[in-house]
Amino acid sequence: MNTIFDKIWDAHIVRKIQVGPDVLFIDQHLIHEVTSPVAFLNMKQRGNKVLFPDRTIATPDHNVPTIHQDQPIQDVESRMQVEKLRENCKIHNIELHDLGSAHHGIVHVIGPELGITQPGKTIVCGDSHTSTHGAFGAVAFGIGTSEVEMVLSTQCIMQTKPKTMRITVNGSLKPYVTAKDLILYIISKVSTSGGTGYFVEFSGQAVKELSMEGRMTVCNMSIEMGARGGLIAPDETTFSYLKDKERTPKGENWHQALMEWKNLPSDENAVFDKEYVFDATDIEPMITFGTNPGMGIKINEVIPTEDNPSFIKSLKYMGVVSGAPIEGIPVDFVFIGSCTNGRIEDLRAVAEFVKGKKKNDKVTTWIVPGSKEVEKMAHEEGLVAILEQAGFELRQPGCSACLAMNDDKIPNGKLSVSTSNRNFEGRQGPGAKTMLASPITAISAAINGYITDPRTLEK
Repeated sequence: MNTIFDKIWDAHIVRKIQVGPDVLFIDQHLIHEVTSPVAFLNMKQRGNKVLFPDRTIATPDHNVPTIHQDQPIQDVESRMQVEKLRENCKIHNIELHDLGSAHHGIVHVIGPELGITQPGKTIVCGDSHTSTHGAFGAVAFGIGTSEVEMVLSTQCIMQTKPKTMRITVNGSLKPYVTAKDLILYIISKVSTSGGTGYFVEFSGQAVKELSMEGRMTVCNMSIEMGARGGLIAPDETTFSYLKDKERTPKGENWHQALMEWKNLPSDENAVFDKEYVFDATDIEPMITFGTNPGMGIKINEVIPTEDNPSFIKSLKYMGVVSGAPIEGIPVDFVFIGSCTNGRIEDLRAVAEFVKGKKKNDKVTTWIVPGSKEVEKMAHEEGLVAILEQAGFELRQPGCSACLAMNDDKIPNGKLSVSTSNRNFEGRQGPGAKTMLASPITAISAAINGYITDPRTLEK
């Protein structure tokens, strides 16, 4: 009896090495401007070519500005990286979704949009949040620059097979509790190291009831519990999302693919190396208070107390106090976006929530779509008009303030409520303080000017 992870992994083994890693075939390779230049440079020095260019797609996302994308990138290093990506893609005949093109965006957003992300695939990228694609029942994980070179050159990678973990969330999520709250809750219980050495399958009623976009949010942050990746078994929700996407099989090939995909879920008696079970009714809107994603609490709780130096140091950096409520803390910045929460469903939820409300003048808010497709849909559906009426502005696609690698940096000492995936010291800018939350909780802070339980604001 096999897990879905075992089925996919074992089907892609090219060679097993005794007392060593497996040589694993990679179906899809995603690249961007940050982790690919050195890989291509090394290939050039070795005289290597990209073995299967049609199995690689590229897009610039980490370093790109989110305003004036029709103009040259001002930051010299960022401009050089983007130009080098263009050059390498042209040399090696790799499909590039460049700035301004119809499918430009964050690499983990455009893959599913195009239908490139499919059940049963092995998918890698030089980015830790490649785990996002596991939402489709794929084995997807981040790799380093030397491994990027390996995949470009051989379409294979050497990996030690991880152990398996299943996290089951029974019951249904309550109103105003989202996929982001679900995964922040899980990480707060398991810890940021609890998944180390494992590949995690998420299951249970609460997970099954999530949309594909919600599932992507959950799998995106599986890496934040230390796991190698996360995945969710494909079902009718998955198939409905993928049907008629640009790159999915068509006609008889679609029916053949469905037959294969429906055999992927873990066998009924499959054994996992470790299991956790949680109750969805215990999950409330969540927010982090410290400097790692595991330091999260329910928004109506007080900041906990722990007598260890790293915990105390974290609270000091964030400027918060044990025993005090987290609600009511003043906020300087709010960021809606990233590969975690920059999809159209996130913008729809935000637009619906802000109807009839106004942004607090003291809060700087960046709402950044994850792709040109999301941006286009936001305009077509009237979401942008709603946001503008409430005092918000939609920027252009990119990783933006998720990480301090572009112009969208949170200033030193300022507090940001962010829908991204990491809240490490300086993650959003030198000296910046970050609290992770769902789009609804984040936008509630932008409206009131302080940390707010979205349920009280809506009432």
